[in-house]
Amino acid sequence: MVSRELVPGVYWVGAYDFDRRIFDELIPLPEGTTYNAYLVKGSEKTALIDTVDPTKEYDLISNLVKLGIEKIDYIVINHAEQDHAGSLPMVLEFYPDAQVVTNAKCRDLLIALLHLPESRFTIIEDNGTLSLGDRTLRFLITPWTHWPETQLTFLAEDRILFPCDLFGFHAATTELFITDEAWACRSAKRYYAEIMMPFRSSIKGYVERVRELDPAIIAPSHGPLYKNPKFILDAYAGWVSDEVKNEVIIPYISMHGSTAKMVDHLTGALVTRGIVVKPFNLSRTDTGELACSLVDAATLVIATPTVLFGPHPSVVSATYLANVLRPKTRFATVIGSYGWGGKTVETITKMLDHVKVELLPPVTVLGEPDEKAMLDLDRLADEILKKHKELNIV
Repeated sequence: MVSRELVPGVYWVGAYDFDRRIFDELIPLPEGTTYNAYLVKGSEKTALIDTVDPTKEYDLISNLVKLGIEKIDYIVINHAEQDHAGSLPMVLEFYPDAQVVTNAKCRDLLIALLHLPESRFTIIEDNGTLSLGDRTLRFLITPWTHWPETQLTFLAEDRILFPCDLFGFHAATTELFITDEAWACRSAKRYYAEIMMPFRSSIKGYVERVRELDPAIIAPSHGPLYKNPKFILDAYAGWVSDEVKNEVIIPYISMHGSTAKMVDHLTGALVTRGIVVKPFNLSRTDTGELACSLVDAATLVIATPTVLFGPHPSVVSATYLANVLRPKTRFATVIGSYGWGGKTVETITKMLDHVKVELLPPVTVLGEPDEKAMLDLDRLADEILKKHKELNIV
């Protein structure tokens, strides 16, 4: 590991994780990730902002030792989750005089997760400041930009924002700053979909608060840094807005081909009506890509066969995911095939209780879809087109 200088006296001291392929045993990491930690040297005091995942704690310590850091006065923790705070106990062993600086809720979580003594903490409030001599850290308490204790740290003189998970994304790259904004925007949108989308309402106000700070650099806790913060702030403003696109997302499973035929027919019917369609075969879908597709889509069509008395388990999982991610999708419905009966439609619609959608008439068929079923799918396509036109997105 090597440290990287952002500006004179401010260093990246984190760790790369090129080999990690799943996060929380749920989120695929096709490009690995980084755990970003930052060292800020003031004329009087030195602060470490966040730590790294405990699997990489020796990389962090190595970077600090190579920089010749003999004393750390403050360790700022913006978020208590283990990939940011998990190596805090080791850092405190190496720097026993350091105080952990965070908000009260984060302190309580850190004590519960890491069993740290309360005496090691200095508690800050919203808009509170901490002097390092010629540099000043300002703190913004921003609950539900992921967890209820999350905060942002702003280095005032250099206008560097350290927002922890907010604005970041999973990618292991040795580039310190983003050079490909199109790639970064795609990756950040996926991260937003997987991690941040459930907290869209909270984040909306914080984006404007960050704009008021006018940061010159945004230094998140995953992925490379932004020297052009405007593009990611503009992207977030769009994602958290109430605006949706003329898109239909169709997660589906087909056991014997009947549901797949219905998906194919509906896809074609929607395309001929000028609607963008994104089908996802759940037997081989990357859940991150599915989540990302839900960020802007106006309509969700869940397609499933009936297994015994209800939806296919893979569809249940995808529906649960959509429900907890709480996208701004406006409309939803169910299509599929069944054998002898069941409560598939009822089960799925009940599972969408956290998504504020208008439910459109479902289309289900006994066995192989016949001509009537195809006509019903055409009528569903007409109804979706009508709803999209009412939103002025077609």
